[in-house]
Amino acid sequence: MVIAQRGGWRTALPRALGVLLALLLLGYGAVLAKLWWGQEGLIFQPTPLPATHRFALPADVHEVFVDVPGARLNALHLRRPDPQGVVFFLHGNAGNLERWFVNLDFYRALNVDLFMPDYRGFGKSTGAIESEAQLLADVQAAWQAIAPAYEGRRVVFVGRSLGTGLAASLAAALPPERRPDALVLISPYRSMVAMAAEQYPLVPSVLLRYPLQTDLALVQLAGSRTRVQLLHGDRDALIPLAHSEALAKALPGVTLQRIEGAGHGDLQSFPAYLDALRAAIQPP
Repeated sequence: MVIAQRGGWRTALPRALGVLLALLLLGYGAVLAKLWWGQEGLIFQPTPLPATHRFALPADVHEVFVDVPGARLNALHLRRPDPQGVVFFLHGNAGNLERWFVNLDFYRALNVDLFMPDYRGFGKSTGAIESEAQLLADVQAAWQAIAPAYEGRRVVFVGRSLGTGLAASLAAALPPERRPDALVLISPYRSMVAMAAEQYPLVPSVLLRYPLQTDLALVQLAGSRTRVQLLHGDRDALIPLAHSEALAKALPGVTLQRIEGAGHGDLQSFPAYLDALRAAIQPP
């Protein structure tokens, strides 16, 4: 009787382990499926605004709408009487223009215009982000809406956090003669693939539908007239400084300004950041 019990135990254990493994794999597959279909919710955190919302705008700021396939992008445009150029600013992954379109006196003092769009689903922009190709096409449409007005003037693309990959990709996608004079990336990432590998090491990179490869975009800009400046807080816990260090080390001509003591969301409170941004926007 004892021998029979032992034999049954030896048979049941592998079966139980097999069931447990199957359940684990099923759960893992469910998690991967959720990550595949729910990436927008993980990456983008918009704050919508009603269509009737009215921004409290000074006289030199104009509200603009850019029509794109299936949606309409909302943007704000600081316009000076005779600007030296324009800053085309692509903001981070959360909030809307109410949060991001700030520090206007900084740009006025430089005598440059500032144009900033909201992505789909952000603020008063309609629609929803569905793919990286769509997002990049929207950004390009927003730039093309104002680009003719700045022929012969200084053009600076600025991206912050999420917007860094978009700004770099936009600059690289333009013909060499149409690329910006300067590209400023604030708290950039090497790629979303690299970010995902750090935060979700067990998730295969092929599942990432928004790779946003800043590093590859900068490679395409190598040797062009576009000067690339990276600004990064040395206490950034969200996108570590190591991402900017890797970009600067791998690509010739890219310069990195470390902002001592700054994290991810407080850069604008550091004079060193404002000085570096000012120097990058102004003609050399």
